[in-house]
Amino acid sequence: MKKLCAVLLLLPLAFACSPSVKRVETNLVKDVGGGWNDTDAQMVAQEMITDCLGSGWYPKYTSKTGKEPVVIVGTVVNNTMEHINTGVFIEEMQRALINSGKVEFVASSSERGEVRTERLDQDEFASEETRKAFGKEIGADFMLSGVLNSVVDKASNKSLVFYQVNLKMINLETNQIVWNGQKQIKKYVKNSKVSW
Repeated sequence: MKKLCAVLLLLPLAFACSPSVKRVETNLVKDVGGGWNDTDAQMVAQEMITDCLGSGWYPKYTSKTGKEPVVIVGTVVNNTMEHINTGVFIEEMQRALINSGKVEFVASSSERGEVRTERLDQDEFASEETRKAFGKEIGADFMLSGVLNSVVDKASNKSLVFYQVNLKMINLETNQIVWNGQKQIKKYVKNSKVSW
């Protein structure tokens, strides 16, 4: 009887600790913990790429050369205290650049390494008519790189999180910074005082 009572008392606790999962739309904007999230990455990438391609360097380059610039996304450094997968942000920037239709795009250094390995493999195993030759890659004209910073002001169960993303478009031949963009996000987070 005592064992049965103990099991009955612990049963609600066991169910209270089990996770509850609900599928949601991927475009749903929902902040759960107040940190950097997918919505922030998408919003910042879209706004900054729109600003970048709408600024003075772009028409200056296209009128001078008569062609669209070739761009590569470099490193985006995470200088926040959070673990942020900058790969998601970089992919969002690549998508926004490619979908703009205003630039040509080349693969990142890691992607190029994989493609070059495939070309080596083709040299040995693919037919003469179908193998792809070395030395025909397109070099990038510009590299987009940046940094993600944050400042957290916290007191008791409240915090104010300030994110600042700085991106630069750099001319690969001259090292000139042709565009310097900045986007800021501020989040007020109030946590429940109840803790386990």
